Amino acid sequence: MAERRLRSVLIDPASLAAVSSEAEHEREVAIFDLLEENSFSPVDAPDGPYDLALSLVDGRLAFDIGAEGFQKRHLLSMSPLRGIIKDYFLVCESYFDAIRGATHSQIEAMDMGRRGLHNDGSERLRERLAGKVELDHATARRLFTLICALHVRG
Repeated sequence: MAERRLRSVLIDPASLAAVSSEAEHEREVAIFDLLEENSFSPVDAPDGPYDLALSLVDGRLAFDIGAEGFQKRHLLSMSPLRGIIKDYFLVCESYFDAIRGATHSQIEAMDMGRRGLHNDGSERLRERLAGKVELDHATARRLFTLICALHVRG
C-alpha cells in the first residue's frame, strides 16, 4: 500500500528564533498533529512515507523532502506569504489580548478572523506548492503554522 504521507518533520534550529513557551508548545502540537494525520504527495516521487525538513535559505523557504532512495529540495519565495503571515500575527496578538478582557462575542469574532487568515495562508501555501507537492487542507494548515514559526526569524 502506497504511503503518501509524512513520517517526520524537522525544523532547522538555526532558522528559528527564540520564542515563548506557548509558541514553542504550539509548534510542537502542530508537528504532532501533522504526523498523526496528513496527506503529503511529492510529484514524481516514489511512495513514502516522507521526511520533511523546513528551513530558511537566503530568505527563501526550503522544503527538503526525503524517502528511501529519494531526495528533493523545493525553494519557495516567502514574499507571497509575508503579508498573510504579518496580518495573522497581528490578529493573533489582538486575539490573545482580547482573551484577557473582551466580551465573548468579541473574542469569537477575533478567533474567526484568525482562523480565516490561517486558512488563507494555507491555501496560498498549497498554490505555491502546486506541481511540486500535493497536500490536503488540514496538512497545509499545520504546515502554515510551522512556516509562521520560521517567519519570526526570517
